[in-house]
Amino acid sequence: MKLYTRTGDDGTTALFGGRRVRKDALRVEAYGAVDEANAALGMARSQGLDSELDRVVADLQHDLFDVGADLATPHDAPARSSLRTIQEDDVAALERRIDRFDEELDPLRQFIVPGGHASSAAVQFARAVCRRAERAAVALAAEEEVNPAALRYLNRLSDLLFALGRVINARHGVSEARFYVPRRLAPKDRAG
Repeated sequence: MKLYTRTGDDGTTALFGGRRVRKDALRVEAYGAVDEANAALGMARSQGLDSELDRVVADLQHDLFDVGADLATPHDAPARSSLRTIQEDDVAALERRIDRFDEELDPLRQFIVPGGHASSAAVQFARAVCRRAERAAVALAAEEEVNPAALRYLNRLSDLLFALGRVINARHGVSEARFYVPRRLAPKDRAG
């Protein structure tokens, strides 16, 4: 089988189950952003994670394949019966991981500027892409049926990725770049 098929040259792509849609369809945007988040997590892993975090991120990458397949398959497609769709247990597993990693961190009192260790920056980038995927999935859900657990999963995943980015920096001894929000702005210079 060749890597290229030429079937998408007309600006369409096939959803899982066979139906063809435009490449700028809401469904394609949603699962495409999930794919981008997965690729960003791959970048984070290539930057070097400790064995615990590498296993966690690898698990998340496998889940994102499931989320992407879920979003790529309309609810009325017979192919849905062959999918492993995201369930509430998957969302609960993310929450447990958030709680576990949050225990390692100092309380958050201000905004954090993404950066620090290269793998932390890549995880924070994946978080931002995950938020975009969530927005795209919400837009899709306004038009077509979407697995509600997949929406909750994307929401919770971005929270976990934020925590992981902080944990990576902490474990590498990298201080977080913090952005302080002043309680009140300095008075304006009124002389002149």
